[in-house]
Amino acid sequence: MLKSNLKQLQPRQAESAAPQRREGERSEPDRSGGAADSGGAAPAPIPDPEVPAKPKRRHFTAEYKRSILDQAEACRDDGAIGALLRREGLYSSHLTTWRRQREQGELQALAPKKRGRKSTANPLAEENQRLRAENARLSRRLDQAELIIDVQKKVSALLGISLPEVKTGEGNS
Repeated sequence: MLKSNLKQLQPRQAESAAPQRREGERSEPDRSGGAADSGGAAPAPIPDPEVPAKPKRRHFTAEYKRSILDQAEACRDDGAIGALLRREGLYSSHLTTWRRQREQGELQALAPKKRGRKSTANPLAEENQRLRAENARLSRRLDQAELIIDVQKKVSALLGISLPEVKTGEGNS
């Protein structure tokens, strides 16, 4: 007899899927199993939980930075700068950095800077290094040419061929 009563209760529970709420009670539909009394509002879209492998760094143009600084200076109401920063998705540190750059009067102070270690090499040092490498290469070729000439002199001496006399020195052109 107990089993028959249990079978009769199961269909009744399925009929009333949404629990009844008392007046003034608030509950989310996902947790309570019923529909919320939201007045027919569309459900909020679920954001994509996927995180990019490497976040992309934002770059701001000089014109954009100038326009934001001008807008921030034009703000007179309480909380207007905060509203501007929220609307644009910026931080107060951006304004501080951009103002400092503008006050320092750096050449193209508001233009984006290339990240990473700055080049400390002197252009004259680079040219000096290039010329030293070229000098070493030419010295090796000269040594090789002198060796070939010495071998040719010895071969001509063995074969009894006389070579014309060539003056050696700096002034033979």
